[in-house]
Amino acid sequence: MVTVRQATVSDIDKVYDLILAIAKHHDQEQYVKTNKQELINSGFATNPSFGVLLAEVNGKTAGYCSYTWNYSIWLGSSYMNIDDVFVWEEFRGQQVGEELMFKAKEVCLANGASRIKWEVEQDNHGAIKFYQRLGANIDIKGLFRWDVAP
Repeated sequence: MVTVRQATVSDIDKVYDLILAIAKHHDQEQYVKTNKQELINSGFATNPSFGVLLAEVNGKTAGYCSYTWNYSIWLGSSYMNIDDVFVWEEFRGQQVGEELMFKAKEVCLANGASRIKWEVEQDNHGAIKFYQRLGANIDIKGLFRWDVAP
C-alpha cells in the first residue's frame, strides 16, 4: 500500500538521496549544488522555500515530489510548481507516482491554489502519457534559463 506524507527535517537523508537519484537518472548529477544543510535551512525552517512529499510502500521510501509556490499575475492567484517527481525503480508500476501527484493536488487545493505546473523533457514519452492520463495538459513553450551569477 502506498502512503504519501509531507517530509520532515528528520527525512533529510532520504530527501537528499532522492535528489541525487533523479539527477543521476537524468545524467545531470553535476548540476546538483545543494547539500543537506542548505535543504534544512531552506525547506524546513520557519518560512520554507519548498515542500517535499514522500511516498512510502510498506514503510520503505518509494519516491518523492518536491514543489514550490509561485504567483500568476494572469490567474490572480498562487500556483504550485512541481520541481521533481521521482520513484525508485523497484517501486515503479505500483501507482507511487500517481499517489504523489494526487497528494500534490490535495496540498494545492488545501492552500487555495487552482493550478499545478511542471516541466517534462519532450522526449520523455512515458512521463507525458502518465501526466496526460491524470488529466494534465502539456503546453509547448520554450524555456529559458539565465544563470547570472557564477
